[in-house]
Amino acid sequence: MTLFRKISSVLLCAAILGWIGSFAFAHADNTTYATIQSSSAEDLQVQLQTKTKELDAVNQELTAAKNNLNTTEQERITLQQKVKSIQSNINTLNLGIKADALKTQQLQIQIQQLGLDLKDISDSIDLKQQAVQSTLKELQKNDTTNGDLFTIFLKSGTLADGVLEVQAIHNLQNQLGSDINNLKDLNDKYSNTIKESSAKKENIAAEQADLQNKALIASDQKAEQQNLLVVTQGKESLFQQQYAALQKKAYDIQNEIESIDAVLRTKVNPSALPTPIAGVLQIPVEADTKANITQGYGATAFAKTHYAGHWHNGIDLRAPIGTPILSAESGVVVAVGNQDLYCPKSGYGKFVVVNHNNNLTTLYGHFSRQLVKKGDTVTRGQILGYSGQTGFATGPHLHFTVYAQATFYMGQSKYCGQMPYGGDLNPTGYLF
Repeated sequence: MTLFRKISSVLLCAAILGWIGSFAFAHADNTTYATIQSSSAEDLQVQLQTKTKELDAVNQELTAAKNNLNTTEQERITLQQKVKSIQSNINTLNLGIKADALKTQQLQIQIQQLGLDLKDISDSIDLKQQAVQSTLKELQKNDTTNGDLFTIFLKSGTLADGVLEVQAIHNLQNQLGSDINNLKDLNDKYSNTIKESSAKKENIAAEQADLQNKALIASDQKAEQQNLLVVTQGKESLFQQQYAALQKKAYDIQNEIESIDAVLRTKVNPSALPTPIAGVLQIPVEADTKANITQGYGATAFAKTHYAGHWHNGIDLRAPIGTPILSAESGVVVAVGNQDLYCPKSGYGKFVVVNHNNNLTTLYGHFSRQLVKKGDTVTRGQILGYSGQTGFATGPHLHFTVYAQATFYMGQSKYCGQMPYGGDLNPTGYLF
């Protein structure tokens, strides 16, 4: 064997051993992810199946409760209906809270299962490392590992011994290659399992935040229900009187909005806007479809009879109370407000406005709870808050408006504090 080949052999073995050592170190650093609970794999599977069945049952109840909230906007509102509607909201939120708790428990069980998987992979890695090291030692024992066939045969007593030695070296080399590839595969599997476990931990944090927010919204609903009964003294006549006054206020506000927006619509420059094709904007309610639009854009039948300007400047999407509202595109939050502080039950209620880089601006109205503030940078699909029925809304839903950004501004309303105005566009062209 030449000196160069001997040095190469030593360096190769050192490099492989160094790689194994560095991997073992990284592997040891991540052993905290493989903490195993006392439950066995079989126990965890049974627990997961139980939680899944419980969650399915709660989701069925939740679907039924949401369907009961799908009242029409034309329906005459009575005090009894209003109290019942708020109670339905509370019941729906409580079911959502229960579902979130079950999802969290599901995720915790899945993390424990992943912990068991990590231990199995860790054990396999340890065995494979030992096999690689053992093979390397066998190769190092024979200084002819990198020699040529002629040298090996010369050093062998017989031709048969030479053939056997060559075959043994060849087998060891093949085994080393196979073991190293298997070790790399196990390393990748270990890393992927850690990533999956980390993702589920993040999902737990999201579910817990969702649960807490729904609990706060439920508390607000209970307070609203109690306040309604106190203000109306439980009398239908007094409720109708107050409701008529709110409708008159809402009519005046809508007339003011449309008188300004109508002018701004004439200022829209279509050439500065993205082509209206599906997917330019994400649907702001998760898993929503065009079928869930409860009121369309423009001169709708409801707008013609209920709005002073006979125009609806956006679309209404069915969104039972507590439904996460998502940003339709990445951008910057330019306005967050609560018009119920100035004109209770008459405007957009709690709203959020986001400017996007595609020259569009989006408005989201009737939140029960907002999660962002003015100046925040948001990503497409990020939760902005939760649906509700603040402002002028006969039931929980999302009001969604798309403006040409160049025409949008926040101005002082005569009736309702700071008001969003702009040249509105048909949102459906950008969504569906």
